[in-house]
Amino acid sequence: MKKTTGFDRNTTRSWHPATQAVRGGTWRSEHGETSEALFLTSGYTYDDAETVAARFAGEAQGMTYSRLQNPTVAMLEERIALMEGAEACRSQATGMAAMTTALLCQLSAGDHIVAAKAAFGSCRWLVDQLCPRFGIETTVIDGRDNDAWERAIQPNTKVFFFETPANPTMDIVDMKHVCGVAKAHGITSVVDNAFATAVLQRPLDFGADVVAYSATKLMEGQGRVLAGAVCGTEKFINDVLLPFQRNTGPNLSPFNAWVVLKGLETLDLRARRQSENALAVGKFVEKRVPKILHPGLASHPQHNLAMSQMEACGPIFSFILEDRKQAMAFLNALELVDISNNIGDSRSLCCHPASTTHYSVSAEARADMGVVEGMLRINIGLEDPRDLIADLDQALTKVGL
Repeated sequence: MKKTTGFDRNTTRSWHPATQAVRGGTWRSEHGETSEALFLTSGYTYDDAETVAARFAGEAQGMTYSRLQNPTVAMLEERIALMEGAEACRSQATGMAAMTTALLCQLSAGDHIVAAKAAFGSCRWLVDQLCPRFGIETTVIDGRDNDAWERAIQPNTKVFFFETPANPTMDIVDMKHVCGVAKAHGITSVVDNAFATAVLQRPLDFGADVVAYSATKLMEGQGRVLAGAVCGTEKFINDVLLPFQRNTGPNLSPFNAWVVLKGLETLDLRARRQSENALAVGKFVEKRVPKILHPGLASHPQHNLAMSQMEACGPIFSFILEDRKQAMAFLNALELVDISNNIGDSRSLCCHPASTTHYSVSAEARADMGVVEGMLRINIGLEDPRDLIADLDQALTKVGL
């Protein structure tokens, strides 16, 4: 591969996804390094004043300041865009920086957003608390109800916002229908795809306009750094999102970008194996608990829709025990699986959403979205599923299940 092949879309768009995840976006310096170079610099120098003036005016290509461009970060952005099938991508410091930027860059006082009620706690906080502070009207609906999206549209509706599968209830949104409704009304659809990534699901293929990520999760995959990303058309990224990002600064560090680049090289393998493991573990758990929410199982009410949109079920599912006391006792009985509120990690992790990821959401909102006190969310990692089943088995036995 030549030094700049990774940025040649005429070539890279014909590569298969696994190849894109390893090679896409790679740009080699004059040293010809094999691995992507890590450029730790805040600024850049120029041979003459005319060059820097031309770059700031947008008349010449090149780096100006690391709040705007960095070679390592640019490689990550090109790779994610390529994998997503997007024209462009901008990375962010965290997943929530990505969600905030994707929304606020295009919304103003007097605008209206329709959002699915089942969402990560901080995403609900954005919709319920932050947007109204700035005069942005919000309507929260059951994202599973296709008709509810159109009923919620107002003359000032600018954005549809949802995640599928949803965190932690595993609600599935019919992307083709909902994004089609959005397009018909001139509304921008923003999809949080962190639970799946482009390996398992590509929202743009179903009509989404913008895809946002916590790259901290499956993309990075080993619990090391925080990162986020937003993908869309060149016009949206450059004309709408970039001015917001340039002037507010939620930028990803070069080191974190480099770590995520390394994570993407194994994403295809990890996502598929973790999905296989999650399905095996889910089949065991289903026999032992009062209720399980796992899109890969036929018992999930939206199983067929989920499998029509996803190549595999993903590594995450939830299950519901009797109450908070039993859920906490189960967590305390685990010996192999870690108690942790992260997801997408190569290690198996389990948490109690009502007291962690959704603690900032009001009790009424939690109840409305189905985050009950007995709910547990589990991320299945790369361990042997037989060992995971053995650990869950002994923990369930200790709590009387």
